[in-house]
Amino acid sequence: MVPLRVLELYNGIGGMHHALRESCIPAQVVAAIDVNTVANEVYKYNFPHTPLLAKTIEGITLEEFDKLSFNMILMSPPCQPFTRIGLQGDMTDRRTNSFLHILDILPRDLLIETIENCGFQYQEFLLSPTALGIPNSRLRYFLITRLQSEPLPFHAPGQVLMDFPKIESEQPQKHSIGAENRSDVKQIEPNTCFDSPQCSAKDIVKPACRRSMCFTKGYGSYVEGTGSVLQTAEDVQIETIYKSLTSLPEEEQITKLSMLKLRCFTPKEIANLLGFPPEFGFPKKITTKQCYCLLGNSLNVHVVAKLIKILYE
Repeated sequence: MVPLRVLELYNGIGGMHHALRESCIPAQVVAAIDVNTVANEVYKYNFPHTPLLAKTIEGITLEEFDKLSFNMILMSPPCQPFTRIGLQGDMTDRRTNSFLHILDILPRDLLIETIENCGFQYQEFLLSPTALGIPNSRLRYFLITRLQSEPLPFHAPGQVLMDFPKIESEQPQKHSIGAENRSDVKQIEPNTCFDSPQCSAKDIVKPACRRSMCFTKGYGSYVEGTGSVLQTAEDVQIETIYKSLTSLPEEEQITKLSMLKLRCFTPKEIANLLGFPPEFGFPKKITTKQCYCLLGNSLNVHVVAKLIKILYE
């Protein structure tokens, strides 16, 4: 197989690039493009030899794209114009301009990741890492399309596949969260940011759990709906703590909850759950808050790697 020449758009911290490597498909990323300066610092740190263009996609001319001579695009475009929580501006939202620009220069292969319910009409998937036995929920919409006549082996026109095609025989292996015992964990002390009864709304998990909630860019800054927190107290049952919690005064609630020794997942632990390889890292100047934000906007590497492999099987 002739190595693919891949263009990575909205590169973020390089989730698509890592997935391409994991897929073992012969390929070279000829360029990565993103306007997020913080994300680009992380990308350069992990892929120092990949050409990185810090400019708007819609500002790149067709001639400039042609010079890259790519035949595959990997991208995760902005989802905000299409989300139920946002203004639902759809194509009138300026954040879609870059994506519309890309539609005019479609290559042979295209893989897109975004949140669910964006309305694409081609071969679609709604997939979560849990389908691969990964203990983290992150339901996302994916689209794989080929601009050629032969159909994909798993072609299901008009359907959204909720699982990976049954091409391979292996069964997904279930993993536990496996919290780290590292120096970066010490930077996040137990009970940090959990000095309010509101933290009882958090999804609490233990290191041996085989599930965790989706981590968003607001993790570490907001209490509810941004991702799971870790219980580090081994000899305390959460059911016992919650049994009488609501009937207690606020101060006693906080004292009771502190017995669980809750802490946020570290950026490294979240990166592990998202499938980033052990060598993945952040430059020292990137703050923990920035790490959370970047990871919350990223994707699951294992899921994308599986889709890339399926596309070429």
